[in-house]
Amino acid sequence: MGEISALTWGVTVALVVLLLAVDLVLAAIRPHRVGFGEATAWSVFYIAVAVLFGVWFAMSYGGDLGTEYFTGYIVEKSLSVDNLFVFVIIMSTFAVPEEHQHKVLTFGIVLALIMRVIFILIGAALLSLFSFVFLLFGLLLIYTAVQLFRHRDEDPDVEDNLLVKGARRVLPISDDYIGGKLFAREQGRRVATPLFVVLVAIGGIDLLFALDSIPAVFGVTSEPFIVFAANAFALLGLRALFFLVKGLLDRLVYLSSGLALILAFIGVKLVLHWLHVDIDPRVPEIPTMLSLAVIVGVLVIVTVASLIKTRGHPEIKAHSGSLRAHPHHERRD
Repeated sequence: MGEISALTWGVTVALVVLLLAVDLVLAAIRPHRVGFGEATAWSVFYIAVAVLFGVWFAMSYGGDLGTEYFTGYIVEKSLSVDNLFVFVIIMSTFAVPEEHQHKVLTFGIVLALIMRVIFILIGAALLSLFSFVFLLFGLLLIYTAVQLFRHRDEDPDVEDNLLVKGARRVLPISDDYIGGKLFAREQGRRVATPLFVVLVAIGGIDLLFALDSIPAVFGVTSEPFIVFAANAFALLGLRALFFLVKGLLDRLVYLSSGLALILAFIGVKLVLHWLHVDIDPRVPEIPTMLSLAVIVGVLVIVTVASLIKTRGHPEIKAHSGSLRAHPHHERRD
């Protein structure tokens, strides 16, 4: 075990950029409806890449850091499923044609990764300077968990997003997608297409998810490399996962409750860590292996309970959960 080498950083970043580039090129040169078989193949590929990377990382840097990576990856993967809910809502709200959904998702993933890298750098710098940031992160996650649980049967109001409102106010928006372009000329004037507004909406949502997911994974590990790798590999598989499970998402009726429990658990873990380091070393800490067991256990229970519930009551639909109430919120059919 030891410090993460510059070579490891460089190779990992290059791998992530290469995989993103492949996604972008495929989305750009061959817009098409992604079928179940293709989505399954890509999902298996990305999970295999993440697992093989984790095995290599554990062998190179030790089992403890390897466990932290896999725990962080599972946390980020579970949060990314909630992210998919919101992507589905955005796609349906703006009626994105199926052949352009691949492109939208890839851009959304790139935006999410850029924002998370920024937050990782800020978070790592703060944690190295001030140990009470663990307390702040813990309280933020507990607050988020409470809000998510309170509004677990709601969806975010995409049209109410400040960035979307601003884009609509500032830019002329066309009615049509105009071949999947972001900007086009219509009746002699330059206009933004609905695809641009969709990307703005996804960017705003990505920002909110980064604010939750980065403190959550810092609750598992304080190693910035693991935080980056767990986020990157979880996000890389998001596009394929979207097409694979979008029919299943409506059935995960207890997912938002399960995620609220996971965020609250990690929040408590961070608060205990702060108490242990800054207040009294006799305060117990939650070990990473226990964290991994709790997180996997919650996800398994939530998934099984959701599928049982919707089998008996197929009319019940899942919701992503919201961090605030919407007075004029309409439930999805």
